[in-house]
Amino acid sequence: MDMNSKILAKVDTTVITEADVDATIAALGQRGEAYNNPQGRKAVLEQLINKNLLLCEAKKNLYEYDPKFKAELAKIKDEMLANFAIEKAISGVKVTDDEIKAFYEEHKAELVGGETVDASHILVDSEDKAKEILAEINEGKISFEDAAKQNSSCPSSQNGGSLGEFARGQMVPEFDKAVFEMAEGEITGPVQTQFGYHLIKLNKKNEAKEIPFEEIKPQLSQKVLSDKQQAAYASKLNQLKILFPVDTF
Repeated sequence: MDMNSKILAKVDTTVITEADVDATIAALGQRGEAYNNPQGRKAVLEQLINKNLLLCEAKKNLYEYDPKFKAELAKIKDEMLANFAIEKAISGVKVTDDEIKAFYEEHKAELVGGETVDASHILVDSEDKAKEILAEINEGKISFEDAAKQNSSCPSSQNGGSLGEFARGQMVPEFDKAVFEMAEGEITGPVQTQFGYHLIKLNKKNEAKEIPFEEIKPQLSQKVLSDKQQAAYASKLNQLKILFPVDTF
């Protein structure tokens, strides 16, 4: 027996299976992750049972023929039909590689990656300690990398303090401001942040540069597709205004 077809409950003549619980959780998207555990699944099953109990009452009392319900149903139907018409209008829209490439060439100047830096740091818990280490580095008594290995409380100490390459906004503000104002090879500090006191070494600065086509192609594909769908939608509306009179008052 397929695990997904396992019957978990029965309300009158309606069965509720494992697959029904799975489908309900999936429909919640990211929020559904919180329910994908024994306690959460039990709560979802309870919701499905309650829904079917209410459906049983609604069917028994013929609520679907109530004028108020029929009016609400008509509104929902119209909304669904309009959305379905939009899907029909844009369903034939496709994007070719040539169109994506043409868009890239036309907007190449705008498609640039931000400035990045490659930096290392030494993190200690006091300003005096940071100044002491900086003096030893400046006097040539120890290299920045060895000083990081011996003194830094950051896990990067194992790599000589290296933080690798990063862009603006990826570090805390005080660190970010300091490192992007430095020159290659410069060592500065102490710089105080919420983590302690940093000595920073700028290994390399990479200026903003064009993003390679293959790297940005997936995003451009979505952009070009969206633009073509918007154009198809606008064109459809213009055609419909010719077919069906629109009067505004």
